[in-house]
Amino acid sequence: MRVLRRLLWGLGLLALAVGGFWLWVMWPPIGGGGGASPVPSQPRDDVAYAAPQHVASIDPPALSGATPLAGASEACDATDAPGSAAAVNAASLSTLVWTPFGKPETGWETYAPRIAAEIGTTCAPGSNGFASALARWQGAHGQARTGVLDPAAFGVMLTGWHLARPFVRVNREGMCPGAPLEANLAQAAPKESYGGKAIRLRPGALDAYRRMTAEAKAAGVLRRPEALTIFSGFRAPDADAQRCARDNNCQGLSRTICSAHRTGLAMDVFIDAAPGFGPDSSADANRLAMSRSPLYRWMVVNAGRFGFVNYAYEPWHWEWTGEGMLPGVPISSLPTAGSEPVTEPPVAPISGKPAVATVARNSR
Repeated sequence: MRVLRRLLWGLGLLALAVGGFWLWVMWPPIGGGGGASPVPSQPRDDVAYAAPQHVASIDPPALSGATPLAGASEACDATDAPGSAAAVNAASLSTLVWTPFGKPETGWETYAPRIAAEIGTTCAPGSNGFASALARWQGAHGQARTGVLDPAAFGVMLTGWHLARPFVRVNREGMCPGAPLEANLAQAAPKESYGGKAIRLRPGALDAYRRMTAEAKAAGVLRRPEALTIFSGFRAPDADAQRCARDNNCQGLSRTICSAHRTGLAMDVFIDAAPGFGPDSSADANRLAMSRSPLYRWMVVNAGRFGFVNYAYEPWHWEWTGEGMLPGVPISSLPTAGSEPVTEPPVAPISGKPAVATVARNSR
């Protein structure tokens, strides 16, 4: 009997030792040591977010010939870049003639920060490292590994960016999301508003905006007094419809009969402005100036941690994904007074569903 008790006692100690070792190996690390915990999809006050990430090609002066930031580990002089891809990218950055959103554009520098983040590079667009990273991305997405940024590669990226917006995913089903009760919206403070406008958003979206603004300020990217102030938040559907009819300028790139602003989750913020342009001018020169700004490049990398996604054509337009869309109505039932011909290509169809035209992506 004594031998049996000793045997059971020994087996118990062994089980405790094995269990302790398993917990030591498998338990999630505290403080980030040794492994990364998943980032919550919805920002919360009790979550300690990681420090802002800085990617060399996202931070100025990330143009052709730029070098990585101090401490960047990626080799931007990579020797595995395909052929002359780096030279082709360096040239096309400002010369490519194409129509990524249905209207002619020259060059792709405006989209370079988004592309660099997409392919996970810290290298400038005209470098071998950028071409090498792009070639890897192309291979992973079933494309020829040319390392050259072309409309085909961008088209795949753009579809992914569009579908990262819950607003677009609802539009793909032929629906326009509903609007929240205006009594349930939160009012932005005067210092958060551009030009003294009355700005309202859903409370969660406004809270996330404030957390993001605080980090952007700490990161030193708010270089102008008006930076990140909001110039458009919630817009009532009826008021938008009246404006469409009055101005006769809806259903194109910059106006739509079903605006994301009706959700209370979308906001237009001051990023920057080229001389002579306003903060919401979609002129190519103005959008390029915004894409070169430290603020936009920081947001491309960091805004997602706060639940925000961007409409790629408009550097100033961001939508919060921390809450779902409200039940809406068929897009076909909306008033069409003031509509113009569709000018933006549809989102590519998925799983046999029909492509959805411009209303799926327009934001303003």
